[in-house]
Amino acid sequence: MPGDTPLAAIFGCAGHKFTNDEKKFFAERRPMGLILFERNCAEPNQVQDLVSEFRELVGLQDSLVLIDQEGGRVTRLKPPHWRHPPAGGAFVELAALKSLSEADEAARLNANLIGDELIDMGINVDCTPVLDLPQPDADPIIGDRALGTDIDMISALGRAVCDGLLDVGVLPVIKHIPGHGRATVDSHKALPRVDTPLAELIEQDFDPFYRLSDLPVAMTAHVIYEAIDPHAPVTTSPTAIHDIVREQIEFDGLLLSDDLSMKALSGSMTQRAAACLDAGCDIALHCNGDISEMIAVADGVREMSFEALNRWETALNLISSPKRIDKAMELERLEELMAG
Repeated sequence: MPGDTPLAAIFGCAGHKFTNDEKKFFAERRPMGLILFERNCAEPNQVQDLVSEFRELVGLQDSLVLIDQEGGRVTRLKPPHWRHPPAGGAFVELAALKSLSEADEAARLNANLIGDELIDMGINVDCTPVLDLPQPDADPIIGDRALGTDIDMISALGRAVCDGLLDVGVLPVIKHIPGHGRATVDSHKALPRVDTPLAELIEQDFDPFYRLSDLPVAMTAHVIYEAIDPHAPVTTSPTAIHDIVREQIEFDGLLLSDDLSMKALSGSMTQRAAACLDAGCDIALHCNGDISEMIAVADGVREMSFEALNRWETALNLISSPKRIDKAMELERLEELMAG
């Protein structure tokens, strides 16, 4: 029915509880999802209540609730209430010390344990793994979040992380498609430009995403690739999304923009939101919880398209039969694998 389709947007919120303005906004605009940060997470019951209230407000029990629980530096849920998982680089080190097969097992177990914590609170999307191929002269924003500098290893460990999350009913998000590893500036602060020839990008940076292109959800890179579109970053470039993400990489899953409030993008929030959807993103993501910006983003987006809804349904089908894990046994095995 008209009006029942959710808004093609995901928003953050300011604190541990929704303000009256946030409640009114979510109920009226009905965005597809909510993204949580450390500022929103005090303890498990509080998070579970926040997630449940969001779904009640938007009237959509299958809405997406996201978090960046990568491990290492990018960990929103921290002790004492949650385990602090290792960064992706820890599994790269394990592969060097022992074997890639043991690193794969450890990465999958670690993702199982992360996902099990998330699903208990109603969080059904984890924005990981990072498939970016880092370069020596790049900004350190990726750093040990990456799964190494070898394409085979990145692809294998990335697959293990995705499988581990899907096992327990959580959708992974491969990021930052088609690659953020050459960015010499942090896209939170400025717009990176990459002048590498297209053939080299296809052979190297884009390859891990191609190998995992069957995964259900991806997040774009706020990066300009001169060889593809010298005027716009991937997030707002129809050429980059159509020719590279959809055609060259063959990714046909649900495509999220990276955070629209990052300084890599220009224009008003309304313009940024409209531009990312016009370029081919399925959903606009806005993270900082600023209600005035959220209203502006909502003014720039529309209801989810038929294609986006189909991609969303396909993604949900992958997590329709989650398994329960023996946490103690899996944690013991993970610690055994990670021990030097």
